Amino acid sequence: MTQTTETLTKQAPTPTVSPVKTYTGGCHCGAVRFEAQLDLSQPVSRCNCTICTKLGGTTTLVKPSAFRLLSGEESLSQYRLKGSPNYRAFCKHCGAQCYGAGNVAELGGDFCSVNVNCLDNVDPNELPCVYWDGRHDNWAAGPRNAPWPIRA
Repeated sequence: MTQTTETLTKQAPTPTVSPVKTYTGGCHCGAVRFEAQLDLSQPVSRCNCTICTKLGGTTTLVKPSAFRLLSGEESLSQYRLKGSPNYRAFCKHCGAQCYGAGNVAELGGDFCSVNVNCLDNVDPNELPCVYWDGRHDNWAAGPRNAPWPIRA
Protein backbone atom coordinates (compact mmCIF):
# COMPACT_ATOMS: atom_id res chain seq x y z
CA MET A 1 0.00 0.00 0.00
CA THR A 2 1.44 3.38 -0.98
CA GLN A 3 0.72 6.73 0.56
CA THR A 4 -0.32 9.58 -1.67
CA THR A 5 1.39 12.95 -1.65
CA GLU A 6 -1.74 14.40 -0.08
CA THR A 7 -1.53 11.97 2.85
CA LEU A 8 2.17 12.76 3.37
CA THR A 9 1.48 16.47 3.29
CA LYS A 10 -1.20 16.16 5.95
CA GLN A 11 1.09 14.14 8.21
CA ALA A 12 4.20 16.28 7.87
CA PRO A 13 4.33 19.07 10.44
CA THR A 14 4.37 22.54 8.95
CA PRO A 15 7.48 24.41 10.03
CA THR A 16 6.67 27.67 11.74
CA VAL A 17 8.67 30.74 10.89
CA SER A 18 9.15 33.09 13.80
CA PRO A 19 8.24 36.69 12.99
CA VAL A 20 10.90 37.79 15.51
CA LYS A 21 14.06 38.99 13.76
CA THR A 22 17.19 40.76 14.90
CA TYR A 23 17.37 44.35 13.68
CA THR A 24 20.25 46.79 14.03
CA GLY A 25 19.98 50.51 14.39
CA GLY A 26 21.57 53.62 15.75
CA CYS A 27 21.59 57.36 16.02
CA HIS A 28 22.00 59.77 13.12
CA CYS A 29 25.74 60.37 13.53
CA GLY A 30 26.60 56.68 14.11
CA ALA A 31 28.04 57.09 17.61
CA VAL A 32 25.34 54.84 19.13
CA ARG A 33 24.58 51.39 17.73
CA PHE A 34 22.17 48.76 19.04
CA GLU A 35 20.37 45.59 18.06
CA ALA A 36 16.97 44.32 19.10
CA GLN A 37 14.91 41.20 18.53
CA LEU A 38 11.60 42.53 17.24
CA ASP A 39 8.37 41.29 15.74
CA LEU A 40 7.56 44.07 13.28
CA SER A 41 4.51 42.19 12.01
CA GLN A 42 2.83 43.43 15.21
CA PRO A 43 1.73 47.06 15.35
CA VAL A 44 4.21 49.70 16.44
CA SER A 45 2.95 52.56 18.62
CA ARG A 46 2.54 56.29 18.38
CA CYS A 47 1.45 58.39 21.31
CA ASN A 48 0.08 61.92 21.56
CA CYS A 49 1.67 62.79 24.93
CA THR A 50 3.73 65.96 25.00
CA ILE A 51 7.14 64.31 24.59
CA CYS A 52 6.05 61.81 21.92
CA THR A 53 4.38 64.62 19.97
CA LYS A 54 7.53 66.75 20.11
CA LEU A 55 9.85 63.86 19.20
CA GLY A 56 7.63 62.19 16.62
CA GLY A 57 8.70 58.76 17.81
CA THR A 58 7.31 55.47 16.62
CA THR A 59 8.14 52.70 19.05
CA THR A 60 7.84 49.04 19.86
CA LEU A 61 8.32 47.44 23.26
CA VAL A 62 10.54 44.48 24.07
CA LYS A 63 11.90 42.87 27.20
CA PRO A 64 15.39 44.13 28.13
CA SER A 65 16.83 40.71 27.21
CA ALA A 66 15.79 41.36 23.58
CA PHE A 67 17.78 44.61 23.38
CA ARG A 68 21.54 45.05 23.28
CA LEU A 69 23.59 48.24 23.10
CA LEU A 70 26.45 47.47 20.71
CA SER A 71 28.45 50.69 21.02
CA GLY A 72 28.28 54.28 22.14
CA GLU A 73 27.27 54.04 25.79
CA GLU A 74 29.56 57.00 26.51
CA SER A 75 27.70 59.00 23.84
CA LEU A 76 24.30 58.58 25.49
CA SER A 77 22.42 60.92 27.76
CA GLN A 78 19.13 60.14 29.50
CA TYR A 79 15.98 62.17 29.88
CA ARG A 80 13.62 61.37 32.76
CA LEU A 81 10.41 63.18 33.58
CA LYS A 82 10.32 64.37 37.23
CA GLY A 83 12.01 61.41 38.92
CA SER A 84 10.35 58.72 36.81
CA PRO A 85 12.11 55.34 36.71
CA ASN A 86 11.53 55.41 32.94
CA TYR A 87 13.93 57.21 30.61
CA ARG A 88 14.73 57.96 27.00
CA ALA A 89 18.28 57.54 25.73
CA PHE A 90 19.57 60.30 23.43
CA CYS A 91 22.85 60.61 21.54
CA LYS A 92 24.79 63.54 23.06
CA HIS A 93 26.22 64.41 19.63
CA CYS A 94 23.29 64.37 17.20
CA GLY A 95 20.32 64.34 19.60
CA ALA A 96 18.61 61.25 18.16
CA GLN A 97 16.41 59.42 20.65
CA CYS A 98 17.27 55.77 19.98
CA TYR A 99 15.42 53.92 22.71
CA GLY A 100 13.96 54.18 26.17
CA ALA A 101 13.64 51.82 29.10
CA GLY A 102 12.03 51.48 32.48
CA ASN A 103 9.40 49.60 34.41
CA VAL A 104 5.65 49.95 34.05
CA ALA A 105 3.51 47.25 35.66
CA GLU A 106 0.74 47.73 33.05
CA LEU A 107 3.30 46.97 30.31
CA GLY A 108 4.51 43.79 32.00
CA GLY A 109 7.28 45.28 34.13
CA ASP A 110 10.76 45.98 32.77
CA PHE A 111 10.85 47.09 29.14
CA CYS A 112 12.88 48.67 26.38
CA SER A 113 11.10 50.96 23.95
CA VAL A 114 12.87 50.89 20.59
CA ASN A 115 12.43 53.89 18.30
CA VAL A 116 11.78 52.14 14.98
CA ASN A 117 12.78 55.37 13.19
CA CYS A 118 16.35 54.51 14.23
CA LEU A 119 16.35 50.99 12.72
CA ASP A 120 18.49 50.32 9.65
CA ASN A 121 16.59 49.53 6.46
CA VAL A 122 13.12 49.74 8.05
CA ASP A 123 10.49 52.18 6.81
CA PRO A 124 8.18 52.94 9.77
CA ASN A 125 5.49 54.09 7.31
CA GLU A 126 5.18 50.51 6.06
CA LEU A 127 4.55 49.06 9.53
CA PRO A 128 1.13 48.51 11.10
CA CYS A 129 0.58 51.15 13.77
CA VAL A 130 -1.68 51.80 16.75
CA TYR A 131 -2.18 55.05 18.64
CA TRP A 132 -2.28 55.80 22.38
CA ASP A 133 -3.86 58.76 24.19
CA GLY A 134 -1.05 59.59 26.60
CA ARG A 135 -1.75 63.31 26.45
CA HIS A 136 -4.98 62.80 28.41
CA ASP A 137 -3.68 59.92 30.60
CA ASN A 138 -6.25 57.80 28.81
CA TRP A 139 -4.21 54.58 28.97
CA ALA A 140 -7.24 52.52 30.03
CA ALA A 141 -8.82 53.16 26.62
CA GLY A 142 -6.00 51.14 25.06
CA PRO A 143 -4.67 51.60 21.57
CA ARG A 144 -6.76 52.33 18.50
CA ASN A 145 -6.16 52.41 14.76
CA ALA A 146 -6.57 56.19 14.35
CA PRO A 147 -4.60 58.97 16.05
CA TRP A 148 -6.05 60.47 19.22
CA PRO A 149 -6.54 64.23 19.18
CA ILE A 150 -3.92 66.44 20.76
CA ARG A 151 -6.52 68.97 21.85
CA ALA A 152 -9.40 67.86 24.07
